[in-house]
Amino acid sequence: MTLPAPVRVTLPDITLSVLDVGEGPAVVLLHGFPDRATLWRAQIEALAAAGYRVIAPDLRGFGDSDKPEDVDAYRISRSVLDVVALLDERGVERAAVVGHDFGSVVGWALAMRSDRVTRYAALAVGHPEAFRAAGLEQRALSWYMLWFRFPGVAEEVLPADDWALLRRWLHPGRADDDALVRTQIDDLARPGALTAGLGWYRANVDPRTFVDEAPLGLPRLTIPVLGMLGTADVALGEAQMAGSGRYLDGPFTYVPVRDGDHWLPVRDADTVTSTLLAFLRA
Repeated sequence: MTLPAPVRVTLPDITLSVLDVGEGPAVVLLHGFPDRATLWRAQIEALAAAGYRVIAPDLRGFGDSDKPEDVDAYRISRSVLDVVALLDERGVERAAVVGHDFGSVVGWALAMRSDRVTRYAALAVGHPEAFRAAGLEQRALSWYMLWFRFPGVAEEVLPADDWALLRRWLHPGRADDDALVRTQIDDLARPGALTAGLGWYRANVDPRTFVDEAPLGLPRLTIPVLGMLGTADVALGEAQMAGSGRYLDGPFTYVPVRDGDHWLPVRDADTVTSTLLAFLRA
C-alpha cells in the first residue's frame, strides 16, 4: 500500500500536515521527538487494511506542520487542543488513540482531559504518575531532558560531525544509511526544525519538579489502556510503564518487547501492529 499525500489541515491556531487513510472506526496515531507521522507507516497500512480509519498528524513543530517560534506554543495542553480540533475538523466524534514518546504524553493528557478517547495505547512513555514514581533510575535515563532546556547548546552539539551524538545515543550500532536515522536527521536539519522539536522539552520540563515524586492527583481513566515498552529502550525504564496500572481504574495490559529499542513502531513493527490490532478488537 502506498500512503496518500498528507493534507494540510488548518486548526484554530496551527496548521498541521495530516495523513488520513482508510474507512471505519477512527484510530489516531501520535508520534514524538524527533519524528513525523510516517513513523507509523507500517501501522497505518495494516490498520487501514483491517478496516480502520487512521488519522496521523505531524504534531506541531515536526514534519511538515507549522513550527511556531514561541516556546509556550509547545505546551502539552496546546497539542491536546490540536487533537480535539483535528477530530472536529475531520468529523470524528470519538477515536482510539495510540501515542509514542511525546505523542504518548499528549495521548495520556487527551484521555484524561476529554471524553473523546475510546481506548488508549501508550508506547514507551507510561502514565505520568508512574513516571514520577519511578525514582532516580528513570531520572538518570532522562538526563537529556534537562540538557535540551539550555537554548543554543543542543542546537550546536547535536548536528556536529553529521549528528554523531544523536546516532551514538539514540541509535547505537545502526548503519549510517539506516532509513529511520536518515529521516530523523534530514527532518532536524531543516531550518528551525531542531529548535522547534526542542521546544517540547523547554515548554514542558520544569527543572524544579524534575525529581519530584509527589502524586499529581490526576483523573483515573476507566477506558482500556495498553502499554508497550522495548526492554532495551535507552530513555525509558520498565517501572514507569509497568507501574501505570496502579493509577488506572480500567483494564491495563502491559506488553514488554524483548530487546526492543525506543523506536518500536519501526524496529518492531510486526509486534506493534499485531498487538494494536488485538487491543482494538478486544
